[in-house]
Amino acid sequence: MVEKPYEWVDGATIKEHSRRKHKILREYFFDYLIVRCKLPQQRRFRLAIVDGFAGGGRYQCGTAGSPLIFIEEMKRAVDAVNAQRIVQHLGTIEVECLLILNDASRDAIEVLKRHVAPMQAEVIQTCPKLHLQVEYLNEFFEAAYPKIKVFLGQGRYRNVLFNLDQCGDIHVKRSTIIDIMHSYPSVEIFYTFFIGSLLAFLQKDQPECLRARLDHLGLASGDLQPLDSLMSQKDWLGTAEKIVFDTFRDCASYVSPFSINNPDGWRYWLINFANAYRARQVYNNILHVNASLQAHFGRSGLNMLTYDPRHNEGMLYLFDDNGRTSAKNQLLGDIPRLVTEAGDAISVIEFYQSIYNATPAHADDIHMAIIDNPDIEVITPAGGRRRAAHTIRVDDVIKLKSQPSFFPMFLNAGAIVRGSKR
Repeated sequence: MVEKPYEWVDGATIKEHSRRKHKILREYFFDYLIVRCKLPQQRRFRLAIVDGFAGGGRYQCGTAGSPLIFIEEMKRAVDAVNAQRIVQHLGTIEVECLLILNDASRDAIEVLKRHVAPMQAEVIQTCPKLHLQVEYLNEFFEAAYPKIKVFLGQGRYRNVLFNLDQCGDIHVKRSTIIDIMHSYPSVEIFYTFFIGSLLAFLQKDQPECLRARLDHLGLASGDLQPLDSLMSQKDWLGTAEKIVFDTFRDCASYVSPFSINNPDGWRYWLINFANAYRARQVYNNILHVNASLQAHFGRSGLNMLTYDPRHNEGMLYLFDDNGRTSAKNQLLGDIPRLVTEAGDAISVIEFYQSIYNATPAHADDIHMAIIDNPDIEVITPAGGRRRAAHTIRVDDVIKLKSQPSFFPMFLNAGAIVRGSKR
């Protein structure tokens, strides 16, 4: 199933799912820059942005598309960072950015150039600490990717962000995603696709596996046509999320398999690929600020996909207050269990690294569940005890209390061993 591409010359009409993903992209990118420019000693930050399906830049209604969003938020972030550094009596920071804009449509690229040119001129005049270089390509993404790699290699870019917002069908190979995620020290991908395209591919490539996954939805015959009427059902969302995660889980260390939450069903998926837990942590927090823009169905604690949709074990999580309440309740039990699996203590950074591919929870809710938990405590490097959630640091240690309220799992195993001796 392939969507009709946007007609940029006559003015493209923005769709609701595009508005939602652009809002997330805008806010995440701003936070990304703020986080990456925090070091007091830092005087320069270099990054490259690749918009693989850039489009014409601005919709008929005047709404900015992703290329213009990147420029707007870069300018806003550089101004905000330097204003704060001046207040703190720190030196200002300069940001150097290579922005690579590609689209298969020649018309889209020509329209895009007309929208970007005045913004580049404005950056030069009003934001001297931002140095922006823009390169244009006019090819299908897979054909453009080798040239993109040359650009990035020549500039020795370590910090790279790809926005792969394709229209309908799958125009990005899974192998390309893997190559991107293994090619740069600090890299992230925002990847959008239509779920019907993925299922159509799996139907050809892994028919038996797909049939088994869809069996409980009454689609065991392999006919995906009736699925259209099921896409607004929670069971469908849970099933699709597990399919998406299993398909892409090996592409990066952290994969967010959340659907764009549309009233007419969960059809479009916006995935963030990252290799650092911090990226997923920030992404989860942004989703909670934008409650209901993305959706998850399953558990809301630390094991979000460990449920069976056939047994009605999951719940709809829209990153809202109700979802956060559920997450806090589950986290109170999930966190001490995870610490117990490690022994009786785990460093906070190891804890983060182990959970952020398996939870939709907000960082504040996770920290509060740690501090409020009767079975664990947080120990500082100096041996003190943390008493407030916001004070937890990555070099702290989460430790089981000497007398936990639950029965440790290893005691059962020990009793079996002792009982077997003669």
